[in-house]
Amino acid sequence: MKERRLSRRFLMRLPLTVRWTDENVVGEASTESREVSSRGIYFHLPKGLRSGSPVEIVMTLPHELTQAGPVRVRCLGRVLRSSPENAGEIGVAAAIERYEFMRSNETAA
Repeated sequence: MKERRLSRRFLMRLPLTVRWTDENVVGEASTESREVSSRGIYFHLPKGLRSGSPVEIVMTLPHELTQAGPVRVRCLGRVLRSSPENAGEIGVAAAIERYEFMRSNETAA
């Protein structure tokens, strides 16, 4: 099977806050990343999300990655797929369409 990914994935467990809108319902959950790339992120949620649903993901990149102290990043994107995994969790793959660095005093909208 040919690898279809265009960017390198990194196995990273970073704390995330995920917000989504699915069928006029707005949800939010705290979770952590499993894999991160420049184009997408994979994480677990307690429920599945429909493909194409918009998501907002706020993560904090640690000092070890930034060499400049913790940096908060807001990523906006769309769900590519979600599928059941062990322990009743749902694995969610989301494409990152754009991102922005947040000021230290800024809260996620």
